[in-house]
Amino acid sequence: MKNKGLIATLIVIFAVLIGVFAFQSGKASAEKPQGVVSEMKTVGILQFVSHPALDAIRDGIEDALKDAGYIEGENLTIEYQNGQADQSKLATMSEQLVNKKSDVIVGIATPAAQALANTTKDIPIVLGAVTDPVGAKLVENIERPGGNITGVSDKAPADEQIRLGKELLPEAKTVGMLYSSTEDNSKYQVEEAAQAAKELGLEVKTYPIPSTNEITQTVQVMSDAVDFIYIPLDNTIANAMPTVVGEANKKKVPIITSVDTMVEQGGLGTIGIDQYTLGKKTGEMVVSILKGADPATTPVYTFKQGDVILNEKQAAFLGIDIPQELREQAKFVGGDEE
Repeated sequence: MKNKGLIATLIVIFAVLIGVFAFQSGKASAEKPQGVVSEMKTVGILQFVSHPALDAIRDGIEDALKDAGYIEGENLTIEYQNGQADQSKLATMSEQLVNKKSDVIVGIATPAAQALANTTKDIPIVLGAVTDPVGAKLVENIERPGGNITGVSDKAPADEQIRLGKELLPEAKTVGMLYSSTEDNSKYQVEEAAQAAKELGLEVKTYPIPSTNEITQTVQVMSDAVDFIYIPLDNTIANAMPTVVGEANKKKVPIITSVDTMVEQGGLGTIGIDQYTLGKKTGEMVVSILKGADPATTPVYTFKQGDVILNEKQAAFLGIDIPQELREQAKFVGGDEE
């Protein structure tokens, strides 16, 4: 009888343990993000340089992966490289990401994407913030890329940005365009912006620079020759935005930019795409390719419209009154928001 009692007790204990185990397993499963895959994946990220806009894109990519159930250290390895604007480093880092057997590689900014494209024709490449993928010879066309590359374009409405400058500065007669002579994406956007400026009756003066070493002197010259400065999607200039703002502020020359982060740093305004949102869209495309989508037939995603983004604190410093119509639709950054 004692043995029967002992056995019964053990059975009860065993049943309780099984119940606890089942409960904890169920709880753990419920806490895991939906769509988690068990197979380990490797995503390579090659970033051209560090500045707030590109950093925000990277954050968006990683968050999109996490939202889709790809958790770093569990079922995802992220191999991250930053070329810090050095072309030779980009080439070497591209080879390293290929050698890591990445399942998908992301190129953040045009030079990074071009370096990856020159390194592999087999591993899928997702473009993050490439203004003109066709002009950069990365894809055959936007709707049907045709190779191992697709992604997200950060093409901003340059014509609308120039119109914004004219609306904020109705007395302006001359616009100076500051950009890097080494970045294909910048040249492409400057051409579009220049055409829009001429249609508005503005005189256009271009100021291409080969490196950041010439920025201070160039902005000093511009500040005496133009009514406002326009900066396209340009990584070299974005990386030196505090210097540009510092020099332009000495003569109180407004700056119209192409991205929200540059407005936050002291630009007057833009009509642009939130860079974190752009990164999230890029990450979602990475997820779709990890799940089997073919880059060759996946259209490059282009945002249809941008948001009006203004720096109210900078406007006050420059003595600029923001029209009520713009004020009602704008997102304010870089100062006290309304």
